[in-house]
Amino acid sequence: MTDFKKLFESFVTLKTGVIGDIMLDTYIWGNVERISPEAPVPIVSLDHKEYRIGGAGNVALNCHSLGSQVFILSVTGDDTDSLLLEELFNENLIDTSYILKSTRRITTNKTRIISRNQQMMRLDSEETHDLEHADENALLEKISSFIETEDPDIMIFEDYNKGVLTERVIREAIHLCREAGIITSIDPKRKNFFSYQHADIFKPNLKEVKEALNLLVDEVNKPLLEKIHKELERMLHHRVSFITLSEKGVFCQQDGTSSLMPSHRRNIADVSGAGDTVAAVASLVYAATKNIHLMAEVANIAGGLVCEEVGTVAIDRGKLLNECELLLS
Repeated sequence: MTDFKKLFESFVTLKTGVIGDIMLDTYIWGNVERISPEAPVPIVSLDHKEYRIGGAGNVALNCHSLGSQVFILSVTGDDTDSLLLEELFNENLIDTSYILKSTRRITTNKTRIISRNQQMMRLDSEETHDLEHADENALLEKISSFIETEDPDIMIFEDYNKGVLTERVIREAIHLCREAGIITSIDPKRKNFFSYQHADIFKPNLKEVKEALNLLVDEVNKPLLEKIHKELERMLHHRVSFITLSEKGVFCQQDGTSSLMPSHRRNIADVSGAGDTVAAVASLVYAATKNIHLMAEVANIAGGLVCEEVGTVAIDRGKLLNECELLLS
């Protein structure tokens, strides 16, 4: 039987690097009482504004919430939004020493205007082209310095297709981690899906897998998922497939050992950010235990828990521990 208190205490000993696309999430709340006389659009009387950490930063928040020491590695613009983002990371005790500020880019900012708990509009300020060569070089130097200085246990690659994780950065960063004996955990997107060669954990969702492998299937079962693992393994040469199946649960496989776990019944309020939580929890549990079945079980519970909250939130360590003891002991 797993001693979950001991498992959760072990997270404190882990050093975690999170590399990928970070962004500032801006929420503006207001009230709508009339339609504009200038155009058929609502007039929003602004009430208050809030800034939150988004993208790969949300994975870092989840790792910190579990107790790990966390470092964020990314590229932002050299602008006001990057200062706001850095301040938020520092408030949450996430190390920003390995963030590169580039004059060639802007910091991604997604602004949501909300009235009566309904999103009226979203404004995206971002650049999605790949890093320029000079920024690639500078980021790879940051990664090399991070590995040499901090000696992390695990590196999580969180790809949002915003251009930080280029093919070259992916290839060379994984190589540096493998040389240093650092576990690599991948949350991919379609663009560079097959660039993550020789990683330890590969965590796509079912939609991403079906698109990448051109699968036209509706029914999802264990034999099909085992075939998917073999095909991914043939192309990526990775160790562990960990596929999230939305409301159907999760699947994991390493070599000939596989598990399909249904989701636990939840009162779903909001699914945003659930994938980030699953990536963070799975990575830390695997780093602490190397047990893929336990990794999948705990991450499955964590993903469901955050879906009960409105908005993107980091996992509550105490709640997750209680749920694991209740459902898995």
